[in-house]
Amino acid sequence: MNTSLRPQRLRRVQLAVPGSSEKMIRKAAASDADHVFLDLEDAVAPSQKVEARKNVVEALNTLDWGKKTRCVRINDLSTKYTYEDIITVVSGARENVDTLMLTKVKSVSDVLFADTLLRQLEETLGLTKRIGLEALIEEVEGLQNVEEIAKSCDRLEALIFGMGDFSASMGVLIKPDGKVGPYPGDVWHYSRFRMVMACRAAGIDPVDGPYADFRDPEGYTEECSRSLTLGCVGKWALHPAQIPLAIDVFTPDADVVSRARKLAAAYDEASKQGLGAINFEGTVVDLASIRMFGAILKQADLIGM
Repeated sequence: MNTSLRPQRLRRVQLAVPGSSEKMIRKAAASDADHVFLDLEDAVAPSQKVEARKNVVEALNTLDWGKKTRCVRINDLSTKYTYEDIITVVSGARENVDTLMLTKVKSVSDVLFADTLLRQLEETLGLTKRIGLEALIEEVEGLQNVEEIAKSCDRLEALIFGMGDFSASMGVLIKPDGKVGPYPGDVWHYSRFRMVMACRAAGIDPVDGPYADFRDPEGYTEECSRSLTLGCVGKWALHPAQIPLAIDVFTPDADVVSRARKLAAAYDEASKQGLGAINFEGTVVDLASIRMFGAILKQADLIGM
């Protein structure tokens, strides 16, 4: 698997936008989100699926998206919409779509279906840019197979934990207000941890899914902090109000980045002299220390800090 083919993208916040709403799509293009996914799945009624594809293609081709990653979330393979979603979007938008998001992924074969269809389309259309894949882990089968899914193909760039559908798949108790029933701790800890571990082993990005109550900034910020601590690179936003909150959490502190770079530079210089560990301004630095700084420095480089 040639992982060098994967572009490095900033995913601090992925904004969800219904593909059927031209107004919301225009606002999303002008937002500060790193990544926007135009949704053809849950946010679009069956009667609007075909029209939403046209809206999405038109928006990708005509709006100014800046440096955002332009993604389209397609319908899952249990529906009749999947292959036409892929063909219509890719044929219509061509190089103006960066990634496709696969939904309810249960096994490697789901990813390979999309990979094969995309390869054929790219060759047929003569595309100059390779389109990436992102996959939602939101079914129990998907989590059971997450390690294999993460390593399924070099077109796959990220996995996202979708706790909404996953809770239904697991039969988790959801109260009328949308909150999870009583549980001593984070009910999603194991699921997120396992997905992050699979992503890191495969060299792809782990992303945390939605927090439905956009009127609860404290709760959303706490969830961002939890997923960051576990190793996620970003989180979904279901409303523009959540964008600055996610960006704030997933942007490394400038002072931390500056110190990490100084430590890395000092260690690099020391290693050239044959030293395995050094004392730099009161901190013992060795190879393990440098590896711990790696995620922070990679994120900072992508941001341009």
